[in-house]
Amino acid sequence: MSNQSLLTEGWLPGVRSLSFGGDYNPEQWPEEVWAEDLELMRRAGVNLVSIGIFSWGLLEPRPGEFDFGWLDRVIEGLHGAGIRVDLGTPTVVPPQWFWQQNPHVRPVMRDGTVLATASRGICCPSSPEYAEAAVRITTELASRYGDHPALSLWHVHNEYGAPVSECYCEVSAAAFREWLQARYQTLEALNHAWGTAFWGQTYGEWAQVGVPAQSATTSNPAHRLDFARFSNEELLGCFTRERDVLHELSPGIPVTTNFMATNCPSMDLWKWSREVDVVANDHYLTAADPRSQVGLALDADLTRSLAGGHPWILMEHSSSAVNWQPRNLAKAPGEMARNSLSHLARGADAILFFQWRASRRGAEKFHSAMLPHAGANSRVFQEIVQLGADLQGLDAVRGSQVKAQAAILWDWESLWAQDLDWRPTVDLFPRQQVREYYERLWRDKVTVDFAHPTADLSAYQVVLAPASYLLTAEAVANLTAYVEGGGHLVVGPFSGVVDQDDAVHEGGWNGAVRDLLQVSVEEVLPLPADGQVTLSGDLRGSIWTEDLLPLEAETVVEYLDGPAAGKAAVTRRTLGSGTATYVSTVLDHETLTGVLDPVLKLAGVSVQRELPWDLELVSRHGNEGAEYVFAINHAATPVDLPVAGSDLLTGENVSDSAKIPAGGVRVLRR
Repeated sequence: MSNQSLLTEGWLPGVRSLSFGGDYNPEQWPEEVWAEDLELMRRAGVNLVSIGIFSWGLLEPRPGEFDFGWLDRVIEGLHGAGIRVDLGTPTVVPPQWFWQQNPHVRPVMRDGTVLATASRGICCPSSPEYAEAAVRITTELASRYGDHPALSLWHVHNEYGAPVSECYCEVSAAAFREWLQARYQTLEALNHAWGTAFWGQTYGEWAQVGVPAQSATTSNPAHRLDFARFSNEELLGCFTRERDVLHELSPGIPVTTNFMATNCPSMDLWKWSREVDVVANDHYLTAADPRSQVGLALDADLTRSLAGGHPWILMEHSSSAVNWQPRNLAKAPGEMARNSLSHLARGADAILFFQWRASRRGAEKFHSAMLPHAGANSRVFQEIVQLGADLQGLDAVRGSQVKAQAAILWDWESLWAQDLDWRPTVDLFPRQQVREYYERLWRDKVTVDFAHPTADLSAYQVVLAPASYLLTAEAVANLTAYVEGGGHLVVGPFSGVVDQDDAVHEGGWNGAVRDLLQVSVEEVLPLPADGQVTLSGDLRGSIWTEDLLPLEAETVVEYLDGPAAGKAAVTRRTLGSGTATYVSTVLDHETLTGVLDPVLKLAGVSVQRELPWDLELVSRHGNEGAEYVFAINHAATPVDLPVAGSDLLTGENVSDSAKIPAGGVRVLRR
């Protein structure tokens, strides 16, 4: 069980301000550099660093032999400088002696490739040898540093699921069979859930069940879906095993691991978020995204939702370019501050980077850092110093919360299922559908939470379900109750198609939501590559259309051409005091205006379309009615924002209108 109660009396132990810092890897540098690091950290306002994450081979150079001398000196130096410590368990990279002793636990890919060990990542997560070694090093660290006065946080492993999330070795196969036996109890139940009568795949003994490795053609989708669930739980078990050691030996110190909310699709982070004491996330801009500020906000809002609205940690982001994309674009002047303050605006109370000092060697030597290769006189470091000062001025927002009027449904299991082979089209991308709906509300300055389909939705005036391919009976009952209670639901195409076993619901292509929406999908009609259709109301759809039969739903938009010409494209029905809208084609964020505006009006959600679309506007709410308005201008021209308050960054009192400079940020308390 997680120790969320650890945080009820405040933020991280010993932390009384917004946290600022990043990964610190002094083991990469001679000790004479460490004093310079501490001095520059003080200049920058750094007050929290993550250490020891990749140091297993140095801390335990031989099995059962430990060398903590260098780490003692690092921690004492940080403590003397007044810098808090997020101490890592270095279990993401087992030492070379471990691989030499246990070559059989190297991860095996779906195509049978056995991975070499000269990189980072986990071995087979079901390996008992790995479990034993990980517990040993974690126990030693907790015993030595668990009550150190500099310690504020434990950081287990690093980015679970990246780069390896599934292992297809024999150890995994045996563990998978045990997991299946616990889940299904009998082979009859497994055969039914997996539909093994198809293609003659019926199992007569448990020993016949293996991992869904690469086969002659596509594999059983239910088999693969269960293997994704199993793999997620095996990795989660690796985390909780170390967490429990830390809770026992270092009571009162919260334990986390760094998520990648939108960049690691193999982890069901709703489950993970219940097991960490505080949610932490890594986020990096995607160079190919022309509106990366929207993707950043989506990731931050999803992370805040995983944290249940509580403060969370931006554990990693970059000061400028990364090193692992085909084209690694440097951040323009001011962009790093905008990125950082957008995360802060959306609930992060800690802004950390990878990493403090740029590495001279290794695979990430071209990754930007707080202290870049160009040194302390560089533009990047000067911006880091300014950001540190700005965060000190913004400390009043610490502990305040973000309030959302709308929620978007997000379910990793549904995404896993829809990502599998042989779907009606390769062009229907569920995450892109979510992005388009999110961007529409982002542009309209409507703050969004994310929610699981079975979560309590009663606090939201509008709930959007852009891509809910897999819906269980429990989820449908929850959505129905939400609408009956006065909520306004919008469902996107290809939703409610399958159950938890990836079996098609009875009652049509949308069998799970047929009764709720009061419309039947008679047939799905994907479009050719780059195909589009014209809709009534001067709208256009793409990628996907459906042959709809409205039952008790009203047709609000029709197809004017395409394979469904003359048929309903968008329907709406009233249920109780709420409404349920169905959108049967793919609409981009521009076209969605015509569909969402009537729903937002019914729900009483106001939009701010009079402001430029690229002015990001979000608020945090504190005690005694305090509101902190973050206005982040991503445009090349200044914007006048009609708001009064005191600017926490400049100290200026604004009586009626604040000018947000091009590329600038203002934070107004009102």
